[in-house]
Amino acid sequence: MANSSNSAVPLVGRILMAAIFLISGFFKIMGYSQMVGYATAMGLPLASVAIACAAAVELLAGVAILIGFKTPIAAWVLFVYLIPATLVFHSFWKLQGMEQQDSMIHFLKNLAIMGGLLILAANGPGAYSVDARSAKA
Repeated sequence: MANSSNSAVPLVGRILMAAIFLISGFFKIMGYSQMVGYATAMGLPLASVAIACAAAVELLAGVAILIGFKTPIAAWVLFVYLIPATLVFHSFWKLQGMEQQDSMIHFLKNLAIMGGLLILAANGPGAYSVDARSAKA
């Protein structure tokens, strides 16, 4: 196995992983009332507070992952956040037909992201990160 301690691969991985959270958090803010309506329709209690908190978590932890700051903590926060988000918004077992298939794809996508977050939490952000720079100082 190649030594990736100075590789840009973890940086590219962090950029790709952060993108989904940053974009999602941005859209939650820009379409706040629509997101609250959707969350309410899905049965989420205190939907307005939940969506505001979700946007904050996605943006703050997404930026932390992007720049590699407190990476294990940010990865764990997003991992834990995705558990209820996945169960509430992608409960494919309650659906039929194409809706079920679409929801299952999103459910499985979230599981894959959660796996990536666990790897990131365990292995750190790589050489090109705030965490690595702080460790050198």
